Amino acid sequence: MNTLTIGELGEKAQVNIETLRYYERRGLLPSPPRSPANYRLFPPEAVKVVRFIKHAQALGFNLKEIEQLLSLQAIPEAQCADVKRLAQDKIMDIDAKIATLQAIRDVLAGLLVECPGLGPIQYCPILETIAAEEKE
Repeated sequence: MNTLTIGELGEKAQVNIETLRYYERRGLLPSPPRSPANYRLFPPEAVKVVRFIKHAQALGFNLKEIEQLLSLQAIPEAQCADVKRLAQDKIMDIDAKIATLQAIRDVLAGLLVECPGLGPIQYCPILETIAAEEKE
């Protein structure tokens, strides 16, 4: 049976060794057997698991959500609808973040309109607004 050390796994999956150790601690990667020299010996399939984790992260899933996806993947009775629900929840999270970012952008755009970009820094309307205390 071919096995991979943590360094080999990191190289093949293009992930830092500390990241792999973290995934193992979190339970995303099963703890592999050890060699007589106490090296971790990962199965070749671990590369696919790590790539799955990284791709899911690129789609916006956090590690807790990825843990759920991996768990579902391992349950033969699980349904595609379970994964679809997680993806729908993620889209709702993304939409909320987009709305928050748009509101922030609108405030900054308003500040740019107010700022002539001239004069001494102590009269900068952008800095004055940022420094102003919230009204209760």
